[in-house]
Amino acid sequence: MRDLKKHLSRQKAVLIWDGLPAHESREMKKLLESQRSWSQVDMLPRYSPDLNPVEDLWGKVEGQVLADRSVDGVADAEVVMTNGMERIRQSDLPFSFLRHAGLSF
Repeated sequence: MRDLKKHLSRQKAVLIWDGLPAHESREMKKLLESQRSWSQVDMLPRYSPDLNPVEDLWGKVEGQVLADRSVDGVADAEVVMTNGMERIRQSDLPFSFLRHAGLSF
């Protein structure tokens, strides 16, 4: 959360929180409450991959960026992931993932 806040500077964020039980802990609720000045949390139902745009992103990464790849260690994997995520970021795909989940932007 600190890194995200720093990265966003003075911008506000909407966090789409999945139903992972750890996200419902007292510690997490306390942390999120302390960040309300710059963030809003929208909770998803427990198992709802169709509502979570990150699921489409990971499906694209697994199906195209990482498909049939072998890497020589963690550093090589990081390069492959970084390049793949940059290609996705520069396309219209992130917006299509949001639209697919029924979210507006």
